[in-house]
Formats: sequence, structure tokens, C-alpha cells
Amino acid sequence: MDFLQNHVESIVFCATEPVKAEEIRLVMSEMFEAEVQIEDIEAALDSLLEKYMSDNYPFQVFRIAGGYQFLTKPAYQTSLGIFLKQKSKKRLSTSALEVMAIIAYKQPITKGQVEDIRGVNCDYAVQKLLEKELIEIKGKSDGVGRPLLYGTSKKFMEYFGLNSLSELPNPKDFATLENTIGTELDPNFNDFAQFGLTDGENDPNAQAHAGAALTALEIEAGKQLDLEDVIRFEQEARKEVELKAVDQDSEAADEDSEQEEGERGEENNLDEETNGQQEKGEQQ
Repeated sequence: MDFLQNHVESIVFCATEPVKAEEIRLVMSEMFEAEVQIEDIEAALDSLLEKYMSDNYPFQVFRIAGGYQFLTKPAYQTSLGIFLKQKSKKRLSTSALEVMAIIAYKQPITKGQVEDIRGVNCDYAVQKLLEKELIEIKGKSDGVGRPLLYGTSKKFMEYFGLNSLSELPNPKDFATLENTIGTELDPNFNDFAQFGLTDGENDPNAQAHAGAALTALEIEAGKQLDLEDVIRFEQEARKEVELKAVDQDSEAADEDSEQEEGERGEENNLDEETNGQQEKGEQQ
């Protein structure tokens, strides 16, 4: 009986939703290649119910929706609530956002193609996005080895508040002469330029469009992109470059001043030597 109970316990433990006694019976019958009585399965389940009611366990078997499932006990809901709250606050890393932006605008796309665009390995970022269910496997490519194709998921749409992929911000909408993200004035210009998220190799604003596409996904996830945020992003970048330019001019001016002082000092020394020689000649 303990042998059967262990198998029943392992099935209930692995189930992600309530599993019914009949489902367990069918599994046991196929495994033993013999008919297993439903009464034996129910007896094993009753034993599990009694076993995990003990205070020695933080979880127990519950009867839910006509089935059985392992759940934590109500006494531990406070600590679990804090844990889940902290976990939900974890934001996507920059590399994960980059990979997600590429997949969103280039889907369906293979991991190898994403790595060609970024120039670095993206195994970890893809795995994290799969775990968070922001991307999903769309099928297999017809290329050599038939690599997996990735695309955005339904949860991605919910996360960014989109009804369809057509609502994704168009990078070209943000590449204007007056307000441009991804120009050489942008400190992240080199990073944005490598993404290649735009269509058309001959597009003169391709690099700027790539920067705008990534920024669109980074600004306040789950909300529509605000053009004022885009403008502010660029202005801050411009101010930072201007401040650096001022610092460089100040340093250059200080160096010129020190050089001039040095030259004046050398001229004074030469004048003193000349006057000294003339005085000695007159005395002789």
C-alpha cells in the first residue's frame, strides 16, 4: 500500500492543477499493466490528507474542484505574500529588454539571428523571457538545423498594454530633425545603432529608428509611449554632452593659461640674463 501511496503522492505533487482520483487510477493501471481499483487510489489519497495535516509540514493536500492538489497552509500566507510581492517587483535587465525589442520587431526570429544583431550570446536573456512568458516558441525555421523561432506572447501584449502588434511604436515616428533619439549626441548611440530594428538597409535614419524602438519599450512598461518622455530623454542626453564639452573647453583654457605663464617666465629669465651681461661689460 505504501508503494502505491508514494506513486499517488508524486503525481499529486507534480500536478499544476487539481488532479482527480480517476486520472490517477488510469495512470497506475497503465504503469502496472493491470486494473487498479478506484477504492485503493482513494484510500491512498485519504492517507495523504491525514499525513500532511501535521504541523511538521508547511503544506498539505487539499480537495479542490473535484481533485487533489498540494498547497501551502494558510498560516504561511504572510511570508509567501511578501516573497511573491518582492519577486514581482524585479524588472527586466537591459540585455533582456534589448532581446525582447529585437524579437518584437523582427518576429518570428531565431536565437542565432538575435545574436547576430546584438553581437553577443543571448541564451540567458531568452531563457528569462521564456520563464516570464513574455516570448514563446512560434515554430521551427527551414534553415540548417531547423532552429526554433521566437515571437512575442499574449502576456507580452498584456504587459505593454497592446491590443495587437500593429500598435507597437513605429521607430520612424520618433526620428525627426528636431527630436531625434539615437544620434551621435546620444550617449547610447553605439548601443542603439547595432540593433538594426528598421526595415530597409538604405534608410539614412536606420540607426536613429533602432534607438527609438528600444526606448519605446523601455519607458514605463505597460503604458503607451508619451512623446514628451521621448523629447525629455533626448534633451537630457544633449545636456550631458554639452556639459562634457564645457568641461573640456575649461580644461583646454587652463592648459593654455599655464602655457602662457610659462612662456612669460622664460622671457623674464632671458631679459634678466641679458641685463646682467650688459652690466658686466660696462664695468670691464
